[in-house]
Amino acid sequence: MSILQMKVPSPGESISEVEIAEWLVEDGDYVEKDQTIAEVDSDKATLELPAEEAGIITLKAAEGDVVAVGGVVCHIDTSAEPPADVAPKKEVEVIVETVAPNPSPAKEEIKAPSKKESYASGTPSVAAAKLATENNIPVAKVAGTGKDGRITKQDILAAMSAGVDVSAAQGWGGDRETSSKKMSRMRRTIAKRLVAVKSETAMLTTFNEVDMKPIMDLRKKYKAKFKEVHGVNLGFMSFFTKAVTEALGLFPQINSMIDGDQMITHNYADIGIAVSSPKGLMVPVLRNAEQMTLHEIEAEIRRLAIKARDGKLSLEEMTGGTFTITNGGTFGSMMSTPIINPPQSAILGMHNIVERPVAVNGEVVIRPIMYLALSYDHRIIDGKDSVSFLVKVKEMLENPSKMIFAAKPPEEVLLNL
Repeated sequence: MSILQMKVPSPGESISEVEIAEWLVEDGDYVEKDQTIAEVDSDKATLELPAEEAGIITLKAAEGDVVAVGGVVCHIDTSAEPPADVAPKKEVEVIVETVAPNPSPAKEEIKAPSKKESYASGTPSVAAAKLATENNIPVAKVAGTGKDGRITKQDILAAMSAGVDVSAAQGWGGDRETSSKKMSRMRRTIAKRLVAVKSETAMLTTFNEVDMKPIMDLRKKYKAKFKEVHGVNLGFMSFFTKAVTEALGLFPQINSMIDGDQMITHNYADIGIAVSSPKGLMVPVLRNAEQMTLHEIEAEIRRLAIKARDGKLSLEEMTGGTFTITNGGTFGSMMSTPIINPPQSAILGMHNIVERPVAVNGEVVIRPIMYLALSYDHRIIDGKDSVSFLVKVKEMLENPSKMIFAAKPPEEVLLNL
């Protein structure tokens, strides 16, 4: 018998321990090399733990246990032969299809093939059953991709992302019951950081509004050609990111942070873009966004958003930002005061676009208006600079050609067409 002790790898230089969020296999299961066997929570992200070798697994830590980096979480008997009924590796292709966005109803019903029926087929794990109950997801409509067709927590998350018909469910509660669920390590860390921001910074928010008609007209005129040339859609976020990076170059104190009694100013713009994922809000970072064109920004945002949706973001992709943009408008928010993402000193909040009556050249017209909110740390950013920064962002968005500093800044130059 040859036993491999699997230890917790180091997720990052500042992380000394992790918490076992969920085991994706059971004690005594046969696992393949590189198969994801568990999800672990660190202070900054939820990470996957792959099996280092194939064999029979023996769990040495329970869900919820805190394990130090380098600590043993399981043993794998690498001398064990795979059982005859182990599913072939090609089943992974089916699993990938179940987490694709907006799958067709036909794919939603696909189940991983197995050589024999099992009591586990269609039965949710304890974690999956709890998650399904909390989110009103009928397990009968979810395809199980676990061993012998068992429904895993990941299957429920995929169903929530894809959208499952729950019209047959009658109401959402009413039984006067309550439930208790321990917050994940990452959520607990986020909670502490947000409270610290409110108590340790002099946070203030300034507002403005943007007439989105120029950008909407520009998108309408060039979106087909943009997609044909660059292979990505032309969205609003690239314009906002470009406007922010140009404004940061004019107001570098907005791109600064406090370190003790020092003010550190960055001569680059690493922009954090808040994106929604099944596990909550994540903020991947666009490195050197000030050097990117619009299509490069769109492509990078799309890549990071897909990784966030699939839970594949690395710690390096979520750390080190110098400024953050968050878009509550995608969920219908009209106005908010976003909280600074420490150790950064400012964050821009975008909101929904609503047609409103405004005065233009002495006449009342209907225009698509978005409210903007800039929260900033008043300890190092003065009101004059914060307001001027937001006004500059507004000016660039209402006249996109101003994002290009040239004698004749045509729209084609901005769009790199």
